[in-house]
Amino acid sequence: MSLVREASCQCGQLCVRTQGEPVRVSVCHCLDCQKRSGSAFAFQARFPAERVEMEGEAREWTRLGDEGGRAVFSFCPHCGSSVYYRSLADPDVIAVAAGAFADPGFPAPACSVYEERKHAWVTIAGDIEHYD
Repeated sequence: MSLVREASCQCGQLCVRTQGEPVRVSVCHCLDCQKRSGSAFAFQARFPAERVEMEGEAREWTRLGDEGGRAVFSFCPHCGSSVYYRSLADPDVIAVAAGAFADPGFPAPACSVYEERKHAWVTIAGDIEHYD
């Protein structure tokens, strides 16, 4: 049986179940991801859409990225937690906010992007690819 993980918003109304390991785990330092996450960077895991199930009511917001791509972010209308998003350029993949898994043993990121916007005090450790 495949590994199943569950992520949810703070109130538990919006849930995501994933099967198997993520195809990519990353951190993003872009200013929009900092605003979205309310932190110095965002931490997300991408899964093939066919291995993700969503349950509960979600509201959506579409953002235009720095390079012109659009992403649709889904969040809980009750507690406001951002739980998952889709890039319109890659609709077969769903990215889940890694913090929504509430799992300290969750796989570490393999890449760090938009590092030119990284806070000076942030150090991303480990065997990881770094991109400006």
